[in-house]
Amino acid sequence: MTYLRPSFRHPESPKNELGYTKKYYEGALSTLCAGCGHDSISGAIIQACFELNIEPHRLAKLSGIGCSSKTPTYFLGNSHGFNSVHGRMPSVATGALMANRDLIYLGVSGDGDTASIGMGQFVHAVRRNLNMTYIVMNNGCYGLTKGQDSATADVGSISKTGQANPFQTIDLVGLALELGATFIARSFSGDKAQLVPLIKAALNHHGFAFIDVLSPCVTFNNNPGSTKSYDYVRQHMEAVGAPDLVPERAPVTIDYAEGTTQQVNMHDHAVLDLHKLAPGWDPSNRDLAFQRLHEARAKGEILTGLLYYEPESKDLHDMLNTSATPLNQLTEAQLSPGNAALQAINADFR
Repeated sequence: MTYLRPSFRHPESPKNELGYTKKYYEGALSTLCAGCGHDSISGAIIQACFELNIEPHRLAKLSGIGCSSKTPTYFLGNSHGFNSVHGRMPSVATGALMANRDLIYLGVSGDGDTASIGMGQFVHAVRRNLNMTYIVMNNGCYGLTKGQDSATADVGSISKTGQANPFQTIDLVGLALELGATFIARSFSGDKAQLVPLIKAALNHHGFAFIDVLSPCVTFNNNPGSTKSYDYVRQHMEAVGAPDLVPERAPVTIDYAEGTTQQVNMHDHAVLDLHKLAPGWDPSNRDLAFQRLHEARAKGEILTGLLYYEPESKDLHDMLNTSATPLNQLTEAQLSPGNAALQAINADFR
């Protein structure tokens, strides 16, 4: 059995503005279970990066341990990559980002990797507002160890063994809101039309962009009674908006009824058009996001879409006033400015 993709592609496959086809953004063949929602998310990442005209070598993909953390092998094979230990991806991302702010950082994690062993790491990545996109492939179970309930499994959810989960769930979206994340979204692996624009918007965000993607495990958590199954999610989704990212340079003509579309200006001046399905929805209102999240939870609904966005966001580099030059490009003169500079620094503390 081979894990290499066939080299043949249609000779007239569409190309982006860089001249690349989607093949250039692919990776190895997936070894995940057939029908796994994680593969759909990988496909959405490929599509988003293709449409954003991202040079693959400018992107660094990072992951921990778990089914979700295997997926960087399956997309952007021409990018930088680092597979860290269980739950420690945010630390590696922090170090890499502080050393080189020129790269685009994409972290991929799972509900176990983030909400269990990696909870402390996740919390500090949010509060530091790392300039990265952080995607959690959330299936509510530990797929690599035969499907035990994870920390994001809903209370009362029925596992494949027939047992109901007795513990309260950890809602990563609610936690991200509480910690002050500056971009928060939730989507479903089976809703590519919603997920691709959200990933594009997250990659354009200046600061910590968090996307919680419900991704059913077809082997261990897709049974009747599971609140992370395909059927349950499809029946209980409530979208707060249908987004579309419009680059600044593209001419835009919009015909819509007053009050149905809200424009969100991204940090790089691209525009996220949010077609509002929920009345009175404002993605820049954190208190409203809390309220709608609690209301949806009480009704047994799953709120999806762009839930919160902070237009003016200072990331970790802004807060610490670090060098704009990657550390490996700093010259000796910059690293060792000499005795006069040292004396001036010492004088400030006298």
